Amino acid sequence: MIEVAIGIDIGGTNTSFGIVDHEGHALFEGSIRTNGNGDIEGYLSNLSKNIKSQISSLNEEIDIKGIGVGAPNGNYYNGTIEHAPNLVWKGVIPFVEMFQKYFPDISITLTNDANAAAIGEMIFGGAKGMKDFIVITLGTGVG
Repeated sequence: MIEVAIGIDIGGTNTSFGIVDHEGHALFEGSIRTNGNGDIEGYLSNLSKNIKSQISSLNEEIDIKGIGVGAPNGNYYNGTIEHAPNLVWKGVIPFVEMFQKYFPDISITLTNDANAAAIGEMIFGGAKGMKDFIVITLGTGVG
């Protein structure tokens, strides 16, 4: 059985997700449109269906250790997306609490998308082994 994590990157236009092992090798990558799902509940339902569909299509047995989410204006301490200007959902969205009902037995952590990108670079990317580095993130600017 392979131990994996699910990574989710919420952008203003698209949401990308993947299933990765401890070395950062992707077993699967996919994406959905961030907008066009109706309200936040419709989005979460669509996202979970797509992720679960890919999990069931894998040829290997996996043990999902957690789900990590990078989101604009993500608050790590509260598990919320707060007043993100490039998302259609306004106000404070209790994302972790809402998404947990689709994956009740899996730990979910949310953080700011730029922080998630920096952590990824530090562990698996161009900043691997570095103590000091800078990551610059760009988005579509589309909301």
